[in-house]
Parts: sequence; C-alpha cells; structure tokens
Amino acid sequence: MRVGGVVAGPDRRPDRPTRPGPEQRLATDTVGPMTKWEYATVPLLVHATKQILDTWGEDGWELVQVVPGPNNPEQLVAYLKRAKA
Repeated sequence: MRVGGVVAGPDRRPDRPTRPGPEQRLATDTVGPMTKWEYATVPLLVHATKQILDTWGEDGWELVQVVPGPNNPEQLVAYLKRAKA
C-alpha cells in the first residue's frame, strides 16, 4: 500500500521511505548536460510562409509556435529555437 509516496504494509513502516529500484529512478539520474537554446522571432509573409520556414529550418532552427502579431493580428509571427553552438 502506498501512503503519501511511502510504501506501507505488514513488513514496512509507513514513515520509512523505500529506495527506488533501477526501473523507478528519476530520469534526472542519467541525464547529461542541459541543452542551451537560442531563440528567434520571425514575421511570416502569407505568400512565402513555407519558403521562410524552410530557409530557417535549413539553418537548424525548429518551429516552436506561430502566433498573431502584437500590432496586427493578421500578421503572423513564428517563434523558433535551436541549440546553441
């Protein structure tokens, strides 16, 4: 039985946490260094959206989100990211 994240039962006290086995360990136990990102915001032209995104993608940028522009909701803005070199 699990009580507040602690295993309890006839042979275990509920106030004594159990040590996680290899299959229960957190992913952070084996994670390497954290990736550092750089970001770009790019206005998208309706008639050239694919070309603009393909060009940025060829340079290693990944599309994160497209949102309406702050001053004109009909002007779309792309948010992109890539790992810092």
